[in-house]
Amino acid sequence: MRAVVQKTLRSSVTSDGVPVGSAKSGLTVLLGVSVNDTEADVRYMAEKIVHLRIFEDEAGKLNHSLLDEGGEMLVISQFTLYGDARHGRRPSYIEAAKPEQAEALYEQFVAAVRAFGVTVATGRFRTHMVVSLENDGPVTLLVDSKKNF
Repeated sequence: MRAVVQKTLRSSVTSDGVPVGSAKSGLTVLLGVSVNDTEADVRYMAEKIVHLRIFEDEAGKLNHSLLDEGGEMLVISQFTLYGDARHGRRPSYIEAAKPEQAEALYEQFVAAVRAFGVTVATGRFRTHMVVSLENDGPVTLLVDSKKNF
């Protein structure tokens, strides 16, 4: 699994012009699922992301996690995170999971984050979405369950 994790003041998503999810201060996560991902990747990513120390403490250092802050999360499926643009001009999506596998693991990720007590909003899987957010910091991280980066 791959994720773009952004610390946000607020975020929202619409699908076909209809609001489907929003989160207050916390994290906005764009989540991609690969053909090789399993439940172990789900557990790793959920635990890693909710515990990332990217919120300021009393001294102004990035020392608190989403759990420490009681923040919310908006999770958006993003198969294009597995786009390979190294050759030619059209990215290859061969490493992205098929929709059925991706949706199942995406839903497991959302459930795993909720199990930590986090309020989670989502987009609508397999639809065209428009995501709006206010990046705070800005703080943006890439997280990969296979630790490729």
